[in-house]
Formats: sequence, structure tokens, C-alpha cells
Amino acid sequence: MSILNNNEKFNQYKNSINELLSSISENQINQSIKLIKKTIKNNGRLYIVGNGGSASIASHVSVDFTKIANVKSSTFNNSNLITCFANDYGYENWVTEAIKAYVLKKDMLILISSSGTSKNIVNAAKFCKKNKIKLITLSGFKKNNPLSREGTINFHINSNQYNFIEMSHHIILVYLVDFFANNKLKN
Repeated sequence: MSILNNNEKFNQYKNSINELLSSISENQINQSIKLIKKTIKNNGRLYIVGNGGSASIASHVSVDFTKIANVKSSTFNNSNLITCFANDYGYENWVTEAIKAYVLKKDMLILISSSGTSKNIVNAAKFCKKNKIKLITLSGFKKNNPLSREGTINFHINSNQYNFIEMSHHIILVYLVDFFANNKLKN
């Protein structure tokens, strides 16, 4: 394959992600900023959780929120916590049980599931909704997936390709980090 051919393919890849992100509304971003600001004002913590690649995104973004934007943030990506809670409560309930153990009313969550059908993430979202815990969800694949109906704010990426969905989720979250990093003196 020639370099030109690879450049064309890469440009198609970039353009595909850009097109997916163009469906994200300014209102969704602004509402997310307001929700996070309210959490900061109430001296709350931001918890970010996902599985697999989404767990990696959660870890990266959580550290950036804390280090770069000075927003208290954590994730449940601790193998001891996951294996203990999954063993005791079942994998589909471990995130909900972690929320019960760690999250306070003044805190908020960001739950990430590329498919929007991960039982542990969906169950956690339902728990948040029932208990009025502020929640942002990020999902993909089917528009009306179970996760996309549970959040205070729901971001959906209209794609069936994991890498496009995960990269779009990452860009949205890193944008939010950068917003708070660039505006921390104004908060």
C-alpha cells in the first residue's frame, strides 16, 4: 500500500470521527459544564467509570481532571475493588455497590459504555437515576440503548465501530477537562 493511499485512509478516519462529533450539541456540552460546576461548588467529587477501553478512558480523564483542571475526580479502576465487589455482588452489580460505598449526594458520575448495554454500567446508571445522583452517560451503537435513557445528560455516538465511539467519548471528556483547566481561575 502506498503512502498516499495510507494518507487518504487516515483522512477518511479523521473525517469520520469529526462527523460523529458534529452530532454533539452545544447544549449537551454546556449542560455538562453546568453539572460539573455545581459539583465543584458543592465540594463534590467526579467519579468516572467504564469497562475495557472505556475504563482506560475513565482513568486517563479522571487523572487529568484532578491534575490539570484541579477538579476532584476518581475512578473505580482498582483491581482489588473490582474483583472483591464482583465476587461478592456479581459482576453486573459491582459498580452499583461501589457507588453505594463511595459516592456522596454532592458527587456526580460519568458512566461510559460503548455499546450502552454493559449490565454493570446500566445497573449503576439506573441506581443513580433512582437515587437522584447527577449522571453523564456516554454510549454508542444503537441510539436508544439502555444507558442512553438513564443520565441527566446523555452523549450518544452514532457508530457501530468501537474505536470511533471510544475516540469520540475521549475527545468529549478531554474537552471538558480542558474547559475547566482553562477556566479554573474563573470558577
